Amino acid sequence: MKKTFKLIDLDCANCAAKMEAAIKKLDGVTDATVSFMTQKMTIEGDDARFDDIVKEAVKVCKKVEPDCEVVIK
Repeated sequence: MKKTFKLIDLDCANCAAKMEAAIKKLDGVTDATVSFMTQKMTIEGDDARFDDIVKEAVKVCKKVEPDCEVVIK
């Protein structure tokens, strides 16, 4: 499964790179991109665990950038 999420208040490209690297290390993730320019995060991962992967990714984002909010539709 592959989904894109909008990010609010992502402050710098360096933070986006840190988030992307950390999300790629999560169990079940096959690919991830975090774009500072478009303020979007795309996660591709295991269908059966996708909800858990998204929750973990949100935690990672908060750890790197506490002010950043991930919009989950």
